[in-house]
Parts: sequence; structure tokens; C-alpha cells
Amino acid sequence: MPSPRYWLMKSEPTTFSFDDLVQSKNSTNHWDGVRNYQARNFMREMRVGDQVLFYHSNCDPLAAVGLAEVVREAYPDHTQFDRKNIHYDAKATRGKPIWDMVDLRAIKPLRKSVTLDTLRKTKGLEKMPLLRRANRLSVMPVTPKEWDIILKLGG
Repeated sequence: MPSPRYWLMKSEPTTFSFDDLVQSKNSTNHWDGVRNYQARNFMREMRVGDQVLFYHSNCDPLAAVGLAEVVREAYPDHTQFDRKNIHYDAKATRGKPIWDMVDLRAIKPLRKSVTLDTLRKTKGLEKMPLLRRANRLSVMPVTPKEWDIILKLGG
């Protein structure tokens, strides 16, 4: 079996926080609403057992706050078909869905949140996609080296 890969997934805590994931049934929930093709394609690469840094965005402070794992690989995101949902996509059909989601299970919160400011100042993280100017992706890969550095920072 291949080694797990590592990912960072961003969510606004007012929409869906790490605590919301922890409080979900079996600490598991789907990751819906992604409407960026590159982020969707990253989710399509995810495999059961891959590890995820749960990152709180659009808040103060911006920070990696918890660890999760992929427990179900990409499948059609039901919100694309729901006319009443903010993520509805009129071009998507059940026969030809456009958007996917994965299921995540919370593992544990980081002992110490790792802020964006800390990530920017940490040697070895300079090439992280999260730290690139104008990067708005909600799903992105993390290298094993970056993963280890962030876990150490998070205690």
C-alpha cells in the first residue's frame, strides 16, 4: 500500500470549523462546495488514509488548527444539484457531475495552532503553495517535509 499523501484544506470557521468536524457523527463529514477546478482535481487525487491539515481561513488568526484523514475518496458533490444551495451549478447534471467532494474524519486538534505568520517565518516552508502570493485554493498538497515541520510547530 502506498504511503499516505499530505494535504491542506481551508475552511472558514464560521462556515465549517475543525470543531464542527469533531462534533460530526463519528467525527466524520463530507467536504463539499469546492468550486475551483484545480482544488477539485487535488481532491480527486486523494486516497483513503491521506492526512489533512485543517486550516481556518478568513478569520483572525489564519491558522492550521487540526489533523484529519481522508476516509472516502472523491464522489459527486450533491450541492451542485440543489437549486437552493449556494453551491448550485446549473451546468452540472446527475449524469455528468462537475464537482466532487471527499469525506474527512477528524484525528485531533493541534496542541498549538500554527498561524500563517508562523508558517511564513519558518525555514523549510518557503515553497508551500499556501504561502504563494494570491493563492486562493481551498485544497492543496503538502510535502512530507512541510508536514513534519508543521506538526512540530503544532506540538
